[in-house]
Amino acid sequence: MTLTDLPAGFRDEEQLGYVRRVIHDRLADDRDQRECRYLMRFWWQLGMPYREVTLDQLRANLGEGTLRLVEELIDAVRTSPEAIEDWVDAVEGSRPVVRDRGFEQTGALLRGNARPTP
Repeated sequence: MTLTDLPAGFRDEEQLGYVRRVIHDRLADDRDQRECRYLMRFWWQLGMPYREVTLDQLRANLGEGTLRLVEELIDAVRTSPEAIEDWVDAVEGSRPVVRDRGFEQTGALLRGNARPTP
């Protein structure tokens, strides 16, 4: 199944941008590099008319919980802008903001403190 139809399902650019922020801030965890890489390809796919990632690739590379949320988002995008808002509310209510450990480590190194943040 192609995902190239997804950009047309958003109410406007603002809704698309908000969904992309939710994916980045609440789903993309850099502790699992493979999952994060494919999730960010999906993040990119949401705004592009060409194929960046396939559903089969997502199924092969995302964890069960993340895949479930991505599939729910795909269904919401193909249903209505209101369904997208419901998805955003559900994710924001159930998933905390992911700490960007790579950024934190880089900041610590720049300050001369090589000990990673726990």
